[in-house]
Amino acid sequence: MEGKRKAVVFVEEAEEEDGGVIFGDEDLSEISGLRREREYIEVTCGCTSFRYGDAAGKLRVFVRGDLEISCECTPGCEEDKLTPSAFEKHAGRETRKWKNNIWVIMSGEKVPLAKTVLLKYYNEASRNGNGGHKTQNGKPCHRDEFVRCTQCNKERRFRLRTKEECRIYHDVIADTHWKCADMKFSKRS
Repeated sequence: MEGKRKAVVFVEEAEEEDGGVIFGDEDLSEISGLRREREYIEVTCGCTSFRYGDAAGKLRVFVRGDLEISCECTPGCEEDKLTPSAFEKHAGRETRKWKNNIWVIMSGEKVPLAKTVLLKYYNEASRNGNGGHKTQNGKPCHRDEFVRCTQCNKERRFRLRTKEECRIYHDVIADTHWKCADMKFSKRS
């Protein structure tokens, strides 16, 4: 029981509310620049641009699963509370693969976030409301989905802009023997 008490808990109340968001001491022991606070842990992070070099920052991993980065690329930089993708863009490296491009220092080496325990509780769906997609301006949008016909083996596009279109798509997904002939005629075809 005493071994379990040595584990790091961000907020004691969070253990009761959120079911125990815990990183063990051994999980964080090799990470450089670690600072523990009541609501989050903070580590030194960075992103390397081929043109501009390394941009340093402080990554905060919150109990609720959110990630936030305060940029320290230059002494006068005032970029604060950036999302990981916004930090990647600010650093001059916009590839939409921030989990691999943003790194922390572990045992003296740069290690991508994807290879650390820091993303263990990251919940991207909670940032987007009910799991839908959002554009950069925060407005929800839908992405088109494709379903393969079981008869002709072609992929057919399903637009997901309205509730009716989403309902049609979900009905097609549920049908394991769906074929193109089952598709309703539309002017956009």
